[in-house]
This record gives sequence, structure tokens and C-alpha cells, in this order.
Amino acid sequence: MAAFEPRNPGYRAAAIAMFDRQPAMHTLGIVIVRLSPGTVELAMLHSPSFTQQNGFVHAGIITAGLDNACGVAAFTLMPEEADILTVEFKTTLLAPARGERFVFKAEVVKPGRTLTFCEARAFAEHKGSTTLIATMTGTLMAMMPRPAPEGARMAPASRGD
Repeated sequence: MAAFEPRNPGYRAAAIAMFDRQPAMHTLGIVIVRLSPGTVELAMLHSPSFTQQNGFVHAGIITAGLDNACGVAAFTLMPEEADILTVEFKTTLLAPARGERFVFKAEVVKPGRTLTFCEARAFAEHKGSTTLIATMTGTLMAMMPRPAPEGARMAPASRGD
């Protein structure tokens, strides 16, 4: 993987703050394990609440971890004023999500001014072994602040009459 130079010198604090503002990640118990420019590793412990009818962690939960890993990896290379949004992703499920702990690793393949392309992998740790269970390719968009259009003004407040 190529070494990337972050455009935001405070990328680490910004990425952690962005991650921490996501209630979904708190609900799933997903945490940041490692973070560097263009890469991230997230982890989550197994919970019976996340399983589907066969007892495996639901594909939607695994996909959420992979998507977020791509987002955080991409965000580390975006400018300070940017926010981030997923544009598309493709997930391939390779093995049942059975394990005590799940790890989501993502890296930027190609950063861009607006769009960033990432790849991610999900691993299940089960009884002392690690199994690759899913992969993802994703495209993330830098959402830049937009100035108000010339001549735009706020609507007058309602008087409640």
C-alpha cells in the first residue's frame, strides 16, 4: 500500500471525533483499534443481539463495520473542512460470521479531491483462529461546505397568528 500524506494535520483527532459522533457504532460496540493516514482497523465483540436465524452475525452488521472502516480510512485523507458520505459499496460474503470478535480493516486505494476509493476486509476470530469472512470495495465522497447562494436570505420568522 502506498503511504499517503493527510491534508488535515489534525486528521487523527478529526477522524476519532467523526467516528464518536455515530450512535450506530456505539450501539454495535465497534471501536477504533488502529488509525493512520489512509488506513484503519475497527473491532467489535460478538453479541447474540446481532445474529440472524442461523446464529451467525447478520450480514448487515458486518457490512456496517466494513462501510464505517472505509469511511474512517477515507476521512483521514480529507481536508479539515470536509465531512464524509458513502456513495456506493459492494460487499462479498465469504464465510459465515461466527466468532468471539470481529475485525474490520480498510485502506484507501485511491484518494481524490471529491471521491475516494477504498477496500476493506472483515475477519472473525473464533477459537484461536482468524477467518476472512467478507470484503468490501467502497467509494466515499468528501462533502465540502457550500457558500449560500448570492442574494439568498432567510425566510421571515412566523408570528404564529
